[in-house]
Amino acid sequence: MANIMEVVDKINDVLWGPFMMFLLLGTGLMYTIRLRFIQVTKLGTAAKQIFGKQENESGAEGLSPFQSLTTAIAAQVGTGNLAGVATAIASGGPGAVFWMWLSAFLGMGTIFSEAVLAQLFNEERDGVLTGGPAYYISKGLKSKFLAGFFAISIVMALGIMGNIVQSNSITTAVKNAIPTIPPILVGIIIAILAGMIFIGGISRIGSFTEKVVPIMAALYILGGLAIIIMNIDMLLPSLKMIVYGAFNPRAATGGLIGATIKESIRYGVARGLFSNEAGMGSTPHAHAVAKVNHPVKQGLISMLGVIVDTGIVCTITALVIIMTGALGTGLTGPELTQEGFRLGFSGITSRFGVQLIAVTLFFFAFSTIIGWYFFGEQNIKYLFGNKGVLFYRVLVLAGIVVGALLDVELVWSLADMFNALMVIPNLIALVGLSSLVVKSVKDFSQKYEKR
Repeated sequence: MANIMEVVDKINDVLWGPFMMFLLLGTGLMYTIRLRFIQVTKLGTAAKQIFGKQENESGAEGLSPFQSLTTAIAAQVGTGNLAGVATAIASGGPGAVFWMWLSAFLGMGTIFSEAVLAQLFNEERDGVLTGGPAYYISKGLKSKFLAGFFAISIVMALGIMGNIVQSNSITTAVKNAIPTIPPILVGIIIAILAGMIFIGGISRIGSFTEKVVPIMAALYILGGLAIIIMNIDMLLPSLKMIVYGAFNPRAATGGLIGATIKESIRYGVARGLFSNEAGMGSTPHAHAVAKVNHPVKQGLISMLGVIVDTGIVCTITALVIIMTGALGTGLTGPELTQEGFRLGFSGITSRFGVQLIAVTLFFFAFSTIIGWYFFGEQNIKYLFGNKGVLFYRVLVLAGIVVGALLDVELVWSLADMFNALMVIPNLIALVGLSSLVVKSVKDFSQKYEKR
């Protein structure tokens, strides 16, 4: 196992090196400039789209704009927000949070473009809307090879390896909260619950996410805000550690975290990507099936997912860990987040914070399993048609059970590796098709804003 871990880490050092950081941040910066800081100038318009009346001429089965957003958020808000942020801080220091924020801001431009392209190149298959990067790569870039490479990568990265990560994190949290429950039992229960939703198709997935996502997000946000308020005197010092630590990680923690600036950037951007998924090519699958009358409307809506995911949930996790002093315990992953909540609620009960994280992480990770399964299924259909769905479904459920028994460090490293592989063809498409996105924004402005 140690040898496998060493090989995977070496691969990640190459994949997640400076070139990948340049590609991710560079693509986000390009869209931010070309779209004239659309994540700022049209944020109000984006919020209005959620509640505005949408019309779509297609009679195909799809999701409402709100369901598409909650399905995307279901995938975005998962272990990356709890375990991933904790891992980033433990490995890259508090400064990793700064780079996570920066990548999220630029990522709003990226995720906007992904959603617009997904809408431009979506199609109807057997009466159901479908789409995603494989479709805009094959039809937009005219590259079936890159489309196939992306489709295979996302099935492995999210449908298989990604859901193993989610299952592993749920099991770890449950074990810390209720040690007597066997991990294998937790894995089996997760698989059964997920399977019941999988078989309901797109309608059941949309119905599930629009009901569960707002509740689970509110539960976690309120718990985190309570801790922040109770430790309000540590807010400014913690923010200072984040900003200062981005450029001098060791000095920010007094040498507690022996991280370099390179590690701070790497873990901040990598975990930020794993969390909000901007540029990864996953959330476009949810936005592709939204029934809207203009692609830009769904693009604007998609940016709100990054705000909820990184701007709110990830930030609360980071502040709780830093403000409560949990960072000095030597823990990492979901255990570090649980320790932060345990310390934060220590005046109430020593177990409340741990149990709160166990509950919220279960819903976060479980909703992500549903979202990622759906993304993978879209690509299975692209590759093999409906005949490949049943085998894929069984494989995902088996991975969920196996994930409950694996070592978390290896699982996270494998997830990073597969994430990088699917990012590459998607970013190539985003750069190559950027003029179409700009053209769509101009068309939207002429048809709706000026009118």
